[in-house]
Amino acid sequence: MFDEALDALQIRENGIYLDGTFGRGGHSRGILKRLGAQGRVYAMDKDPVAVQHAREDFKDEPRFELEQASFADMADWVQRLSLVGKIDGVLLDLGVSSPQLDDPQRGFSFKADGPLDMRMNPDQGESAAQWLAHVGESDLIAVLKEYGEERFARRIARAIVSARQEEALTSTRQLAEIIAAAHPAWEKGKHPATRSFQGIRIHVNRELEDIRECLEGIPDLLAPGGRLVVISFHSLEDKIVKQFIQKQSKPPQMPHDIPVMEKDIPAPRMRKIGKMAPPSKQEVDLNVRARSARMRVAEKVA
Repeated sequence: MFDEALDALQIRENGIYLDGTFGRGGHSRGILKRLGAQGRVYAMDKDPVAVQHAREDFKDEPRFELEQASFADMADWVQRLSLVGKIDGVLLDLGVSSPQLDDPQRGFSFKADGPLDMRMNPDQGESAAQWLAHVGESDLIAVLKEYGEERFARRIARAIVSARQEEALTSTRQLAEIIAAAHPAWEKGKHPATRSFQGIRIHVNRELEDIRECLEGIPDLLAPGGRLVVISFHSLEDKIVKQFIQKQSKPPQMPHDIPVMEKDIPAPRMRKIGKMAPPSKQEVDLNVRARSARMRVAEKVA
């Protein structure tokens, strides 16, 4: 949804834009092409490999600046830049990137064997292997059920806990085989480990917590008329974004026991722009990974 996202930003020639999920720089590059000499793109990514690419590919671009950090830290960075209330658009392309999925050494995918890592920043926090070595069965069930939306979470968690007592879980293929053997109902066209890998990855990277922290700061960062564009890839992400936009598009709730005149109730801070937009059939035909993409847009009220 590359063109759709850039169009939704309504890019102003000399505007200031924040790409919270740099990846390999596609969106940042697209925004820069629509900007004039005074426009600026500020980008973030916590993946050191993505940061290295940015510093190589954008080293001669004076309108571009990068911060290695999670977008959960966006508000702090914008404050340090003295740009609070001056950002014309924020773009978030959530979830794991294609380069991360395609590199077996990152441990995100079960399609090729690799170390069981799954961290977007391998220099921070516990890897999936480290977490699975000690997590309690009840906590593992909760992660698989809530984040992976796996209906056989209990059976799979029990199998993982049993297997780790025999040998350490260190590779993606090893974990995928354990899950596949425990899964009683394989779906056509979907590997039985898909949901479990998703749940473990989301937990290891604090993905949903980071989304909530990032979104809460957005209204203060945006200039009047500034746009928020979010592309999500599964229902948990999309639900958080949807609820955030709904909340920001309504007046704040006032205490029931305090009399407040209607004219004194603060106006909504943002307004929803259009409906949730799915990818086009043409895009899905070209890139099957795009099939679950969902885009939502909101605008700060002047």
